[in-house]
Amino acid sequence: MKFYDAHNHLHDDRFGGRQAELVAACRGAGVARMVVNGSCEADWPRVAALAREFPDLVVPSFGYHPWYVGERMPRWRETLVEFLDRTPGAVVGEIGLDRWKPGLAYHGQEEVFLAQLRLAAERDLAASIHCLQTWGRLLELLRTTPRPARGFLLHSYGGPAEMVAPLAKLGARFSFPGWFMHERKARQRAAFKLVPADRLLIETDAPDQLLPDAANANPLTDTSTGKPLNHPANLPAVYQFMAELRGVPLAELTAQVEENVRRLFTARVIDTVANAQTLPA
Repeated sequence: MKFYDAHNHLHDDRFGGRQAELVAACRGAGVARMVVNGSCEADWPRVAALAREFPDLVVPSFGYHPWYVGERMPRWRETLVEFLDRTPGAVVGEIGLDRWKPGLAYHGQEEVFLAQLRLAAERDLAASIHCLQTWGRLLELLRTTPRPARGFLLHSYGGPAEMVAPLAKLGARFSFPGWFMHERKARQRAAFKLVPADRLLIETDAPDQLLPDAANANPLTDTSTGKPLNHPANLPAVYQFMAELRGVPLAELTAQVEENVRRLFTARVIDTVANAQTLPA
């Protein structure tokens, strides 16, 4: 079986330069592709470097995460366009809105989010969207702003169950992380039971969103802090959980998710990444 990670951060510094080791473990676990999301100008070069090193595995994604919009440079949008232009198969993300993080200013988030969403729409590129405690406003913006014709991903969807249908109507796809396997995440699991089969994706969000200990077959720690990290090779366990949650055979789920990934990110994009020989620094 082939497993597709719709959203992670393989480039993250917390992995301590062990990316080649992580990739080997992922390949051994059957991970076929992963969308690696940058969060700001400072880490976009690392995402591009991983796409060069592992062109058959990494789908590069560049975007300004709402946590970092206050750090953006005056020409941030031009820089983003340059990365999209210079990196075969690149998509847009992680972008979004956040009213959850303590001390985070909301000012500027909508401006940056909408600029990136419009850019994705202009180029018909998939966009990976982060949203915390801003679901009503996000829905308003999605209804009134150009969106990619191919759709967009609501990464780690944690919004209300009743919003699944209206968001899906606008083109949303919904990705389920291992964090929602924890017993206390019953509300999120209930929402995912309502996600149409053709809109469902699976993610790790590694190194974040740890699985429950019993399901974590790949323990990993941050060597600088000793804190546990989520290993991207945990992806098959998330698939298995979702298959059981939805009451479908694992083989059926993997086939459906593979098709969903190809429709969102497109076979053309995936094949371009897989066939690229060199990517720009």
